[in-house]
Amino acid sequence: MAGRGCGCSCGPGYLNEDNARFLLLAALIVLYLVGGAAVFSALELAHERQAKQRWEERLANFSRRHNLSRDELRGFLRHYEEATEAGIRVDSARPRWDFTGAFYFVGTVVSTIGFGMTTPATVGGKIFLIFYGLIGCASTILFFNLFLERLITVIAYIMKSCHQRQLQRRGALPQESLKNPGRCEVDSLAGWKPSVYYVMLILCVASLLISCCASAMYTSIEGWSYFDSLYFCFVAFSTIGFGDLVSSQNAQYDSQGLYRFANFMFILMGVCCIYSLFNVISILIKQSVNWILRKMEGGCCRLCQRRLLRSRRNVIMPGNVQNQCSISIDTDGVIDSDTDGRRLSGEMISMKDFLAANKVSLAILQKQLSETANGCPPQAIVLSRDNEFSGGVGAFAIMNNRLAETSGDR
Repeated sequence: MAGRGCGCSCGPGYLNEDNARFLLLAALIVLYLVGGAAVFSALELAHERQAKQRWEERLANFSRRHNLSRDELRGFLRHYEEATEAGIRVDSARPRWDFTGAFYFVGTVVSTIGFGMTTPATVGGKIFLIFYGLIGCASTILFFNLFLERLITVIAYIMKSCHQRQLQRRGALPQESLKNPGRCEVDSLAGWKPSVYYVMLILCVASLLISCCASAMYTSIEGWSYFDSLYFCFVAFSTIGFGDLVSSQNAQYDSQGLYRFANFMFILMGVCCIYSLFNVISILIKQSVNWILRKMEGGCCRLCQRRLLRSRRNVIMPGNVQNQCSISIDTDGVIDSDTDGRRLSGEMISMKDFLAANKVSLAILQKQLSETANGCPPQAIVLSRDNEFSGGVGAFAIMNNRLAETSGDR
């Protein structure tokens, strides 16, 4: 693995592991951008040229028909563009800076959607937006992270409840647990944290269901096609916010109050689900980058490590670092960033380091002994290093800290 190189100069082993991961991810993002630019250019460039040609023809015909110079006509169109930026439309549209319009605007600000159809025009409004968005965006991102934490906790609780019901049906659940459920409750849900793939599947289904329901509403009320409605849902829920399609902008709707409330709720739930889905996908991307780094290291480092193992057969080695070269892609990548205090499987460690590396197992053993002494059956808590949420980013780190504090307090 990079960052734990064996001294050879081949592969990425001579780089710091975090730096190697950063550089590889940056290179992959650049390639991703180049590929995306090539695809969109091939799809959209011809349409753009055709639209520009049609516009030039219409402009020339209008200029000849009304005996206007091209410069005068272009000047008038520039004034219309300024009016459009201020919120003025040819068709009837809702006021943009009444209370409901301003509330819609601040919602797009703090959610980082930023459709762009409404922007402050005054200096005071622009200055206030800077400070308002700074606090609002940070608070909303924290809310999204906490939403994902609650979702994972609910899934873990459901998994634990289903397991306990199965044990109760089989008669394997102790009677003391049934009589005093509060006393023998599992101290934490760490052993029931769901797989990252299960969470991703649940978020995908939830996002798809919300998008389909919202698209049906937008199709009937806004008059968009169903595909355009789905497109708007993804652009809005992912906080991309192009602004080419924006909901709830007409002056009047049938059941206007109900529609605006439903529009707000759909956008809120959709943003929460899509943001959480992005958070989970980022973990899978990190796993993939770690897997690529291991493959890039090749067989040279394995050969060097084998030589070290042959030369140091009698050293004390922590058990959880002996097989790091064969770590599955299912690992969460936490061991890749925690390079401090860890050694190659062929390096000698002191007794202090050995105990520190196994302090989790000692803590679990003490906890089980305490539960047995109190008359409560020991719970099997799984703290596998292959648990996808043992480290994580964003919400996963928050949840793990909370679970660790809960376990430590008890």
